Amino acid sequence: MRVARSLEEAAQFEPVAVTIGNFDGVHTGHRQLLQEVKHAAAQKNLRPAVLTFDPHPASIVAPQRVSRLLTTQAERCSVMAREGIEYVLVLPFTREVANWTPEQFVERVLVKALRAGAVVVGDNFRFGHNQAGDVNLLARLGERFGFETRVVPPVRWRGRVVSSSEIRRAVEAGNVGLAARLLGRPYGVEGVVVPGHGIGSQQTVPTLNLQTHAQVLPLHGVYITRTHDLESARQWPSITNFGYRPTFGGKELSIETFLLDPLDSPTPSRIRVDFLRRLREERKFESPEILKAQILRDVARAQAYFHRVKICVKTAV
Repeated sequence: MRVARSLEEAAQFEPVAVTIGNFDGVHTGHRQLLQEVKHAAAQKNLRPAVLTFDPHPASIVAPQRVSRLLTTQAERCSVMAREGIEYVLVLPFTREVANWTPEQFVERVLVKALRAGAVVVGDNFRFGHNQAGDVNLLARLGERFGFETRVVPPVRWRGRVVSSSEIRRAVEAGNVGLAARLLGRPYGVEGVVVPGHGIGSQQTVPTLNLQTHAQVLPLHGVYITRTHDLESARQWPSITNFGYRPTFGGKELSIETFLLDPLDSPTPSRIRVDFLRRLREERKFESPEILKAQILRDVARAQAYFHRVKICVKTAV
């Protein structure tokens, strides 16, 4: 996948079918747009592309309403590549861009830079200064400039519209199962493995300690997780404690992951932890021995969970 970070770079792309948005999380609603843009590209002999923005437009036009992000720009591009997107234009969103009229935005970006033959958007799409443009104006401009406009309805799950804000609320409430259904994959955080306090290896169980810059974090507690080595194909079923280690008087937030399968060597330097299910809240135990016994019970529940998942996968196949 090719990524451009200016209109000049994007002008080197072949003509595209493009969808437009922030795509935070690249959830199931976003993926419906990506599927439609691939379909349009195949029909019209174009390249499937995404137009997105950096920073988030709200940080320029309404900084008081900026939300924490589920994913980094790099993570979004990685998911889009797996979905079959060939080009991404990450347009620097400046005050000047924010002041473009809808007509200026369409002519400068969609027509001159991207040479779009089809534009795919959601039915609530707005663009241009003060969000003056909507899907009806986009369709009229498409007729003028020679591109087709396709509007995709919102994706719903059990009556609720899939959105980044809905997923954010689910993660922060500890409902990682719901978040996974709305995302179409487990919610995860990644970062570097850092030294711990040495307590786990001596008094309870050894863990990998994750330091992350993720903006959206799950509710404190113990989770069934899957841990991935970001520098190899290794992965492990795991349980993860996210919290303050109250049994040991901890004051700093920590993410400690215990692998259910042998680590072998070497210890990974960068990992991603996917949150699958919340087991319980974090609480203070009377002694490290009692905590260790609880961890072993957590491990047994996690092993049963992964066993059920394995059976379900085999049955489905």
